[in-house]
Amino acid sequence: MQQLTSKVAAVILAAGCSSRMGAQNKLLIPFRGVPIISHVIKAVLASRVEQVIVVVGHEADEIRQLLPTTRGTIVYNPEYTTGMASSLRCGLQAVDEEKGSALILLGDMPLVSSSQLDQLIAQFEPDSGLDIVVPVSKGKRGNPVLWGRRYFEKMQALEGDTGARDLLLDYASNVTSVEMSDEAIFQDVDTPADLALTL
Repeated sequence: MQQLTSKVAAVILAAGCSSRMGAQNKLLIPFRGVPIISHVIKAVLASRVEQVIVVVGHEADEIRQLLPTTRGTIVYNPEYTTGMASSLRCGLQAVDEEKGSALILLGDMPLVSSSQLDQLIAQFEPDSGLDIVVPVSKGKRGNPVLWGRRYFEKMQALEGDTGARDLLLDYASNVTSVEMSDEAIFQDVDTPADLALTL
């Protein structure tokens, strides 16, 4: 039987208004034949993650249609226009009590792979106090980030659109950095120019 600390949830943030992309919701834009959000979900389902949570808001019904019916919990964030923090709060509230950590993923990063997610999970060592795991490439931090349960309350207290970046500074001594071989961990799609570069 697995220990509590080894059980991982994934929280996929897919509620934003996508305003920088223009009229179209970036998560629904086809990328290599399927919507961007579908790539993120596929990577999570193929990883060691045991619980999958997708936070929806803007165009929630359209995104729901792309989610698997057999695995995954869909959480609606009624305050999605206030920024990322509200979606983080909704997602973390849905994490099962038996899960010892949560991998926070952005729904607009289609190139992050299941093997990269598993690399992060493999380096989670809460018994050593190293219970935040961050992907890096060439000295720069990216996403997603794996957080131990003891940070959930502080993450749920965040406001606005900043995410948990400041908490990484506050708990720097608890962070394990995992070197990645490519730059998928930086490649989010916010604008048409971002999409063109990613393609």
